[in-house]
Amino acid sequence: MTDTQATQDQVTQNQPRLAMPRLNERAPDFKANTTHGMKQLSDYDGRWLVLFSHPADFTPVCTTEFMAFARAFDKFQERNCDLLGLSIDSIHAHLAWVQNIKEKFGQEIPFPIIEDISMQVSNAYGMVHPGVSDTSAVRATFVIDPKGTLRAMLYYPKTNGRSIDEIVRLVDSLQTSTEHGVATPEGWKPGDKVIVPPPNTVAEAEKRKNEGYECTDWYFCTKSL
Repeated sequence: MTDTQATQDQVTQNQPRLAMPRLNERAPDFKANTTHGMKQLSDYDGRWLVLFSHPADFTPVCTTEFMAFARAFDKFQERNCDLLGLSIDSIHAHLAWVQNIKEKFGQEIPFPIIEDISMQVSNAYGMVHPGVSDTSAVRATFVIDPKGTLRAMLYYPKTNGRSIDEIVRLVDSLQTSTEHGVATPEGWKPGDKVIVPPPNTVAEAEKRKNEGYECTDWYFCTKSL
């Protein structure tokens, strides 16, 4: 091992451990100032929430994402789902950026953006990755259900924008799994067949043959909703 490698390893070991929220547990609570006033997690009780971070205001990739989220806003609302953005920027930077997007691109931003200069929300949700930057958040996306439970997490690097259509699809998929107790296959969209959870006993496996599902094998059965 070279001296340089040893130094890099030591720096990595000395970096604070990243706090990461966990799926199917209560999402980290927060109370923060936003472009729509003070917001806290409990404000979204009874609704789904997509909480997403971006590295910085007035950056091109983030601008494309915000415009795409704004264009899809009504789709999320139809799904009983709210949007909430975040970056480690001041409220004044957020307001100026929102106005800039409206003036230069003709796109209104209808959802609030959290001011997180203190990095409290970013750190609670594991949005700050020291290997990327100590002072900005990566492109993190969290889907939180109406009970405040964290149901999905997505992380993207600074250089690559997210697919907002995929996040809409993910919300559809999670809502379907929650309501019907099923799983969804790769690329599933509403109207496609869903996957029936596999049986856990021999008796259940035998019974399944006569339950009207479309079965390729005992563990792989689908049905229409």
